[in-house]
Amino acid sequence: MLLKMIPLLWTCLIYFFLSSELCGIDELLCHDENSLLSFEAIRSIHKDMDDDADGSVDVTETDGFLREDLKYHDPKGKQNSFHRADMLITVEDMWNSWKASEVYSWTVDEAEKWLIKCVELPQYVDSFRKNDISGKALPRLAVKNATLLLSVLKIPDRSHAQKLQLKALDTVLFGSPMSRHSHLKDLMLVVSIIIGVGGCWFAYIQNRNSRDHIGKMMKDLDGLQRAEQSLLDLQQKLQIAQEEHHTVAEEKVNLEREMRSEIDAAKQEAQRLRELREGTENELSRQKYAEQELEQVRMALKKAERELELRSGWSPPEALQKWLQLTHEVEVQYYNIKKQQAERQLIVAKEGAEKIKKKRGTIFGTFHVAHSSSLDDVDHKILSAKQALGEVTAALREKLHRWQQIEILTGFNIVNNPGMSSLASALNLDPAFLGIRPAKPLIPYLH
Repeated sequence: MLLKMIPLLWTCLIYFFLSSELCGIDELLCHDENSLLSFEAIRSIHKDMDDDADGSVDVTETDGFLREDLKYHDPKGKQNSFHRADMLITVEDMWNSWKASEVYSWTVDEAEKWLIKCVELPQYVDSFRKNDISGKALPRLAVKNATLLLSVLKIPDRSHAQKLQLKALDTVLFGSPMSRHSHLKDLMLVVSIIIGVGGCWFAYIQNRNSRDHIGKMMKDLDGLQRAEQSLLDLQQKLQIAQEEHHTVAEEKVNLEREMRSEIDAAKQEAQRLRELREGTENELSRQKYAEQELEQVRMALKKAERELELRSGWSPPEALQKWLQLTHEVEVQYYNIKKQQAERQLIVAKEGAEKIKKKRGTIFGTFHVAHSSSLDDVDHKILSAKQALGEVTAALREKLHRWQQIEILTGFNIVNNPGMSSLASALNLDPAFLGIRPAKPLIPYLH
């Protein structure tokens, strides 16, 4: 009988010494069975990590454990989280760290939430609730315990049991993944919202400014097109006026020619009658011929008087007409140069406006246009072209009116002339003096 009690006595002695040792670590371990079971699980985890069994886990052992058991390819961040400033972790250190963690204080509801969101095994929520699994029991799930997983929690699937064990081990060693993930997600969400709202507002402001600027540019372009049309209309009116003036001048020349012919005919008839009168001896015949001759002279005088009325006033010298025609042609040359410059500015402005329109049709076109200097550049070109066209139009209108008045006062045909080369030749001027290139002599082709 005494011999049968010896093993029981040894067991009691061992439990007594262990209890005394555990009480030195944490008094809770002396009278709380669940805490004692969790401590044993922590000690088992520490033993798995302590490869050299020296009682402490160093950084190298942690690295190997994370790579081999938890399958982390880059465990540096986890090492820093586990060791912090302590390079050697004892069982007591690990237990104290566990009790200080957020997970240790989890309620059953929080443990169930972890099972659903992190472990992704919601089918075992009822088992957790029935067995009152809270955060304090997680170390027991982190070690291989077939009795707890299979018999108590009713997890028959080995893959589910292994997944639960690895997730529990990660949570015990490194803290709550839910808090890390939720805080990170919240932060990322807030930052994303701020960036998104700020980006949308910035894009809206830029788009509105760009639309306003482009709208102003389109108005300037419309004004430029109106100025161009005004110049074309004025040039067309000038062409019509020149044609009408040319017609009037021709009619005047023809009228003068007809009047001269009639005067000459009257003179000839008067001469014929005078000769008849002198050759006749009858007094009555002489009187008749004299009266007829007088009538012809009167007619010739009236026609001469009409011609004199047409040419009444001061008659300028004919050389003045050629000088005025030459002056007009020189002015036309300078006007054409200024007109060509304005037309080039117009073409450049239109091309720039077309490029802006094409860019607005792309995805980021409006944003790109708003942040580039091309819009201001095109706007400046449009305003410059509009100003140049306005100056050309005003110069043409003034030139047309001035030369019309000169033609009226002098009676000369100035606008319609034989050209600068012919005028220079008639006035004995060197063509080079007027900027006219002499014509190249034609070299006969020798067969």
